[in-house]
Amino acid sequence: MPFPKIINLSLSPEQALNEILFQNEVLRSIGISDRNGIIIRPIKRSIDARKSNIKVNVEVVVYHGQAPEIFTNNYTYQEVSKSKTAIIVGAGPAGLFAALRLIELGIKPIVIERGKDVRSRRRDLAAINKAHIVNPESNYCFGEGGAGTYSDGKLYTRSKKRGDVRRILEILVKHGAKEDILVDTHPHIGTNKLPALVTKLRETILGYGGEILFNTRVDDFIIKDNCMHGIITHEGNKIEGKGVILATGHSARDIFELLAQKNIHVEAKPFAMGVRIEHQQSLIDFIQYHGASSNPYLPPAAYALVSQINYNGIDKGVFSFCMCPGGFIVPAATAPGEIVVNGMSPSKRDSPFANSGIVVSINEDDLLPYQKYGPLAGLQMQKELEQLAFKTAGETQSAPAQRMMDFVNNKRSATLLKTSYIPGLVSSDLHSMLPPNIRFRLQGAFKVFGQKMKGYLSNDAQIVGVESRTSSPVRIPRNPETLEHIQIRKLFPCGEGAGYAGGIVSAAMDGERCAEALALSIKH
Repeated sequence: MPFPKIINLSLSPEQALNEILFQNEVLRSIGISDRNGIIIRPIKRSIDARKSNIKVNVEVVVYHGQAPEIFTNNYTYQEVSKSKTAIIVGAGPAGLFAALRLIELGIKPIVIERGKDVRSRRRDLAAINKAHIVNPESNYCFGEGGAGTYSDGKLYTRSKKRGDVRRILEILVKHGAKEDILVDTHPHIGTNKLPALVTKLRETILGYGGEILFNTRVDDFIIKDNCMHGIITHEGNKIEGKGVILATGHSARDIFELLAQKNIHVEAKPFAMGVRIEHQQSLIDFIQYHGASSNPYLPPAAYALVSQINYNGIDKGVFSFCMCPGGFIVPAATAPGEIVVNGMSPSKRDSPFANSGIVVSINEDDLLPYQKYGPLAGLQMQKELEQLAFKTAGETQSAPAQRMMDFVNNKRSATLLKTSYIPGLVSSDLHSMLPPNIRFRLQGAFKVFGQKMKGYLSNDAQIVGVESRTSSPVRIPRNPETLEHIQIRKLFPCGEGAGYAGGIVSAAMDGERCAEALALSIKH
C-alpha cells in the first residue's frame, strides 16, 4: 500500500473525538492491524448535525514511518533594528501581522498603539465590568491585540482569495495556538488563550529589532506633497518612516474624524447594527443536536441564521453575527456615555450561556437622516444609538434588556433572566429605543428564526442592546494594486477599520498584504 495515504471518514462523535477509537477506525479503514511505524495526521474535521444521526467528517493522512513537518510554510525573520523603518498604527491582528511580515522583508516596524499591553489592559477591563468606568484609551477594543484579544478567537474566514489562510494559522500555532486550528472547519482559540499568544507575537517583533510603543495615541499625520511621512503623537512627538500602515480597527473614531478634517478622502460603507441575544447553551445544544445535547463528545453547538425582512417596501438582511457558544456578553464601549455590547468565549466554551449578535444591514437609505455628516454618517448613527442605550439603562454600563418574546410582542419585561453580562441588565423597552428600521426587522426576523430553530423564539431568552460595532461604517479607499490611499502616497489603509477585513484571519492577511505593498513601494 502506497504511503502517505489520504482517507475520508464519517464517524460518530465518540469515534472521531476519542483518540484511541479514532486511531482504531483509521487503521480498520485501511486494513492494517499493526500500528508500528504508522502515524495518523488529521487535516480536516467538521461536524454534520443536519440529521439526528450526527456525524463527524474527518480527512486524514496516514504515514508509514516519519511524518513530515506539520508546517507547510517557511518563515525567515531578519534582524531589523538598524534597517529602514515603517510605521504601523494599531496593534490588532492587522498591525501585528503587518509587523511580522515587514520583519521578514527586512524592514523595521514601529508599532504605535494607543492602549496598553495585554497584561496591563486587564485592569481597565475589570474597571468597566465592576466599576462601570470606561477608559477611552484602554478597553475591549483598544490595546495590544485589538478587539480580537478579548473575543472568541474565531479563525474562520470567507476571504480565502485575499491571502494564505494556512500561513496565518501556522504563525498562530508557532506562537502557542493548538494544532487543532489547522484541522477544524471552524477553528477558534478562546479569549483565555489569546493574551498569551498576543504576548508571544509581541516578543517576536521585539526580538528581531522591531519597536512597539504603547500608551501612544496618534493625533496628527506628517504629510508633504500628498505623501505620508509619519505621525505626530498625543505628546507632540514626531515619528517618521518610509510609509504608514493605518490599522486602527473599526472603533478608532478619532482617526476617521482626523482624516476627514484633513480632507483625506474617506467614504461611507454598509455595516450592521442590532442587539445581542442570550439563550441557555443547553437549549441551543438541544435544538441543534436534535435532542442529543448530553453527548460529551459534542462541542457546545453554534448556529448561523439569516433572513430578508421587509420594512417600508425595502428588504434588508437580518443575520446572526459573532455567535459565541458557551460564552459571555461583554461591555465594548470605547468612551464614557455609551453602551456597546459584544460577545466572547473561553477556549472550552463552558459558560452555561450562548450569545450572538442579531443585526440588521444598514446602508444609504438608512443614513438619510444623517446626511449632513457626509461620509461619517454611519459613525453618527452608531454614536446616537449607543448614547441612547446609555441613558435608557440609567447612565451606567448596565445594559438595556428585554425578554425575546416580550420584545416581539411590544411588551416590557417585568423580570429579566440570569445573564453572563457582568455589569448587569436593566429591564427596558427596546422597542421604543431602537430605530423603526431596525426594531421592526428584528421582530420579523425573530419570528422567522423561531420557525427555523424550534424553541429559539422564547421568553427564556433575552436581548441586550446595543450591538453596533459589527464592522466599520467607513471605508478608507485605496488603490487595489498598490494598496496605497487613492490620494496620499505611502499611506496604506489596512484591516477592519479601513473596510478591508472582518475578523482576525482576514485582518491578519490584509496586514501582510499591506506590509508587502509598503516594502515594494520602498524599492521603487
